[in-house]
Amino acid sequence: MRQIKFEQLNEEIIKSCKKHPLCKTCRVIVGEGNQNAEIMLIGQNPGKEEDKLGKPFVGKAGKFLDKILKKYGIERRETYITSVVKCKTPRNRKPTKKEIEFFMPFLIKQINLIKPRVIVLMGEVAWKTPQIKNIKVETKYIKTYHPAAAMRFPKIRKKFEKDFKTLRKLID
Repeated sequence: MRQIKFEQLNEEIIKSCKKHPLCKTCRVIVGEGNQNAEIMLIGQNPGKEEDKLGKPFVGKAGKFLDKILKKYGIERRETYITSVVKCKTPRNRKPTKKEIEFFMPFLIKQINLIKPRVIVLMGEVAWKTPQIKNIKVETKYIKTYHPAAAMRFPKIRKKFEKDFKTLRKLID
């Protein structure tokens, strides 16, 4: 039953998003992973590689994220990974407030269906979106940097890794 609801939600997201101007020039990347995940990772929006492959976090930042997950004994396939905005933005710019508002109901539905124990908000767009915290499930939040920033800056990387160490403790 849960599988059917999840598939219906994915179809609803894709069908609805195709009506949005952003989605006319790229793929809708719903998310991927375990539908019963204890951990949900939420980023900003897909980039060029994600749009090309149709999966979230598969570019350089995604490979870095995989490395950090592995370091802390977290299997990517056991998480659910998605984004606030489900489509690539032109020139990979930050999504606008209107774009975030359009996609937010879909993210809230995903969170309510998955019911993760911990949500990791990766990057400013994810942590500055107050609607994420207006959901019906009991969950803990970890606000951290986006993996792309953690890759580039040593101080940010240190904080990013510390946050994933905290995540590991929360799920043990």
